Amino acid sequence: MYGLYDKEGILRFVDSDKDACIAYAELFELNATNYCLMDLANDTKKVTVSNLDQTLEGSNN
Repeated sequence: MYGLYDKEGILRFVDSDKDACIAYAELFELNATNYCLMDLANDTKKVTVSNLDQTLEGSNN
C-alpha cells in the first residue's frame, strides 16, 4: 500500500498501486518536489471509532 503526501505532510491519496499514486499527483499537477510517496504497512488494523458525536459534544464547552 502506498500513500501520497503533499509538501505540507497531508495524506492526499492511498492505493496499492504505486503508479496510481503517481498518476494522482500528475492529475493535480504535483511535481516530484511537492509530494512524497511512502510505502505504507500492508498489515495495518482497521480502527473503529464509536460514540464520536458524544466525544465531540463532551469537549465542546
